[in-house]
Amino acid sequence: MIAVLTDSTCDLHPDSAKQLGINIIPLQVSLQQRTLLDWQEIDPDAVYDHMRAGGSASTTPVSVAAFAERYRDLLTSHDAVISLHISGKLSETVRHAQQAAIQLGEAGRIQVIDTEVASGPLAELAIVARDQITAGRELHQVTRAVLEARNSMYAELSVATLDYLRRSGRVSRAQAFLGGMLGVRPILTFERGELKATRRAKVDQAAGDMLGSLKQRFGTTPLSVTIMHAGRDTVRINALRAAMSASGLNVQRGRVQLMGPVIGAHVGPGTYGFNAIPLG
Repeated sequence: MIAVLTDSTCDLHPDSAKQLGINIIPLQVSLQQRTLLDWQEIDPDAVYDHMRAGGSASTTPVSVAAFAERYRDLLTSHDAVISLHISGKLSETVRHAQQAAIQLGEAGRIQVIDTEVASGPLAELAIVARDQITAGRELHQVTRAVLEARNSMYAELSVATLDYLRRSGRVSRAQAFLGGMLGVRPILTFERGELKATRRAKVDQAAGDMLGSLKQRFGTTPLSVTIMHAGRDTVRINALRAAMSASGLNVQRGRVQLMGPVIGAHVGPGTYGFNAIPLG
């Protein structure tokens, strides 16, 4: 049996991850001189409320020691572990996972993958791995399926401001300038593991712009689409659902998930986006 391990930046709620059979290892969030485990000791809304009030938040990757402990535990009940993590260009987490596997001398039983993404896209890849394992695939087959899914899916996010990402070093000052106009929202995508600001859209047209981009890319291909949203804004989430339904995309499976504390600390409140992955 193969275990699926991912980190908390996949933004799957711990209860949902447990139901899916996906193991989560948490990063940490620091605010107001407190350091808390992502999703376990802090709610996403607490981070957004703190940031709206003018506060700052920082994050810490999973340590090598924490990975080693989790791998030892999983390998007592599983033959192997597929370990899927946030882009190495956004966090040291995946490098710490690799170091732990080497230190344990279990590199053959632990497959560590830099997914080059985070949040909803990372969750989708963990679900792909789980589905492959449920279907009885071997570790090398699961790994290949995850990499193929990573290469075929596409995500876009719209942030209210690039200032938070600039402060944490996730985008450059030049990239941040792209979003510095009133009445527009920057649109970002994952590109070779980095978050890149690709264009701007008017505030009231950003969702349609992103969905149009997905439609242009995928056409009528059957898709699994995830709506990602920072905070529990029911009105906006319903509007995003309606926009997706009217987009013309061939959505066969859809999910809505909140962006968690660590991701929220970097993208800031008001962020939302879509991730699409072809089915079949």
